[in-house]
Amino acid sequence: MLTFFLVSGGSLWLLVEFVLSLLEKMQTQEILRILRLPELGDLGQFFRSLSATTLVSMGALAAILAYWFTHRPKALRPPCNLLMQSEEVEDSGGARRSVIGGSPQLLTHYYDDARTMYQVFRRGLSISGNGPCLGFRKPKQPYQWLSYQEVADRAEFLGSGLLQHNCKACTDQFIGVFAQNRPEWIIAELACYTYSMVVVPLYDTLGPGAIRYIINTADISTVIVDKPQKAILLLEHVERKETPGLKMIILMEPFEEALKERGQKCGVVIKSMQAVEDCGQANHHAPVPPQPDDLSIVCFTSGTTGNPKGAMLTHGNVVADFSGFLKVTEKVIFPRQDDVLISFLPLAHMFERVIQSVVYCHGGRVGFFQGDIRLLSDDMKALHPTIFPVVPRLLNRMYDKIFSQADTPLKRWLLEFAAKRKQAEVRSGIIRNNSIWDELFFNKIQASLGGRVRMIVTGAAPASPTVLGFLRAALGCQVYEGYGQTECTAGCTFTTPGDWTSGHVGAPLPCNHIKLVDVEELNYWTCKGEGEICVRGPNVFKGYLKDQERTKEALDSDGWLHTGDIGKWLPEGTLKIIDRKKHIFKLAQGEYVAPEKIENIYIRSEPVAQIYVHGDSLKAFLVGIVVPDPEVMPCWAQKRGIEGQYSDLCKNKELKKTILEDMVRLGKESGLHSFEQVKAIYIHSDMFSVQNGLLTPTLKAKRPELREYFKKQIEELYSTSM
Repeated sequence: MLTFFLVSGGSLWLLVEFVLSLLEKMQTQEILRILRLPELGDLGQFFRSLSATTLVSMGALAAILAYWFTHRPKALRPPCNLLMQSEEVEDSGGARRSVIGGSPQLLTHYYDDARTMYQVFRRGLSISGNGPCLGFRKPKQPYQWLSYQEVADRAEFLGSGLLQHNCKACTDQFIGVFAQNRPEWIIAELACYTYSMVVVPLYDTLGPGAIRYIINTADISTVIVDKPQKAILLLEHVERKETPGLKMIILMEPFEEALKERGQKCGVVIKSMQAVEDCGQANHHAPVPPQPDDLSIVCFTSGTTGNPKGAMLTHGNVVADFSGFLKVTEKVIFPRQDDVLISFLPLAHMFERVIQSVVYCHGGRVGFFQGDIRLLSDDMKALHPTIFPVVPRLLNRMYDKIFSQADTPLKRWLLEFAAKRKQAEVRSGIIRNNSIWDELFFNKIQASLGGRVRMIVTGAAPASPTVLGFLRAALGCQVYEGYGQTECTAGCTFTTPGDWTSGHVGAPLPCNHIKLVDVEELNYWTCKGEGEICVRGPNVFKGYLKDQERTKEALDSDGWLHTGDIGKWLPEGTLKIIDRKKHIFKLAQGEYVAPEKIENIYIRSEPVAQIYVHGDSLKAFLVGIVVPDPEVMPCWAQKRGIEGQYSDLCKNKELKKTILEDMVRLGKESGLHSFEQVKAIYIHSDMFSVQNGLLTPTLKAKRPELREYFKKQIEELYSTSM
């Protein structure tokens, strides 16, 4: 019986109960004799005097202790001293570098045979032994897989087909890719890399004007799209003579003959991707691989003002960035061939692409979601991913949903109690998913993500320390937070394994240095360890395409990228983001205000899902637009004696006052000045989203669009609050 308990592994709790039941049957005299054991001289006689029940109990107790010592959870061993995660670089004006790696030289690559994105994929092909590479699924169907060799062959065929259609095998050839995440996106990208062409991603939320601007600025003659609707959108630009250089559209999905005829009328060739691949297979060209310094992608950042900026990134930039990630995590959670990544964040942005590159480099698999974020959980249950790249907004939704299901005070108390027990383990460095608290509370949550996630990486926006701390415990996997921007490829700082504290974005990656510079107008000074974050290293971009003015604003003469974010060095050598320089304005009294800092405080209010803080240099105070969380707010209101459906609650004046009071309370606790507190709010019932044009694809607020969208409400807030 004891053997069964021990072999079953997860039954330690049952074994404890078994021993306790035996101990209950022991005679009081026997227990007293055991307690007086040191006084006994003849151990053999002593043990012979004990009953069989007592001997079994003692044996079981010994088995428990032996099992515990051999199977007890062990803390992860950090790759460096967590009290000194970065160090100052000599004669650098205060720049800091990672202490991981030991070399003063910045990391440019991790593997000698993977210095370009073409080589990265070829390495994965070799390691995987032609294993599965790209996965996709139809509704309620299992994933289907393309092998590494199939992907490599199709990329060569597509690239050869492009060459047959007047494209050139060089870094002056820009190819547009206008599609949602899917295997063909990666095949198109690899086709470009195989023949030294440059990828230029396009995406819906850029808007027609921005798409027209990108096609003309990058001199794009060929665009690969997924759906006929996108081909029609591009043709409309040509028909209006807005993009005269566009000559060919390649479609991933079937299309009608009428679309082809419409293209012919305005001089645009429309072909299926399969037809171009067939042409390339019949007219095969030998690969023309790129060099590390060659341009790989021009990633146009959606931005929040003006035309998008085309960040020029080389193969070496991308390789250096993900090599920094590999160096930091190499001794802890190194990528494996059996790793599976779920792809749903936009491939048009570098965060997703860098994480995917790590997987390809090690022969792992990437499975794509069906295209509907509402079905993401269903996709994850079918895919069983091990790597899960996310943005904080999704983590917040997970957190809110978990707690919304704890719909009674007792359930919520039990959930919080279990989370605290596991968070105590996390603070001691232990991350696991097989504790008694997992069996009782968290296994269902873990199963909703497929049950195999071992690493979550979040970036693109600040993450809530409360949410990160809870999810590290509840999900039982390593959750890393990074910070960066497109201009430094994706990341420039990253959580050090073993440091599961929150409220910072980690230490510099081994591929770059970071320094802070004074921001006089916001009263941030480097002598106090605060200032604008600047980055320099092989992961920093080469500039903006055909935009010298904005390139000079971002890159100084010494090669430092000025991010526009305000950071603070913590004693452990980690970086904390405390403000943003770019979105600041003056109020009527002359005070500078950084709205994003305020929003990051107010978003911690339990009923608040989204917040937009607005100010005007002609006004003396701030106002806000609040979107309550539809899953959390009704229960929150009910506890305060306010009943009603979500839509009705959004119009309730008493509830609006209560939410504003909670926000102001958080502002005071966080040290906001009175002029930084909003004086009035408008409750809006619909979420800001990418689809309605109020968020960028990385879920950042599009401030000019929000200002215009809520122009009437903002005017009313000011007129009624004077």
